[in-house]
Amino acid sequence: MADTPKLLDVVALLEDVPDYGLRRGQVGTVVEEWAPGVFEVEFSDDSGRTYALLALHSDQLILRHYESTLAA
Repeated sequence: MADTPKLLDVVALLEDVPDYGLRRGQVGTVVEEWAPGVFEVEFSDDSGRTYALLALHSDQLILRHYESTLAA
């Protein structure tokens, strides 16, 4: 992963995780870093209820960007 996620960063799955009912593209929040390149990610619904919480490797994730980081 080019950008390494940090605590509370928003990430999306690059692959399905069928054991947890998660599909590629689902969006979650990094809530912990367990080891270099291993992150606990929380997946929640629109009401804020967690439906999955699991450790994922950085190569399973892509960091989401919501605004430009380039200077205007």
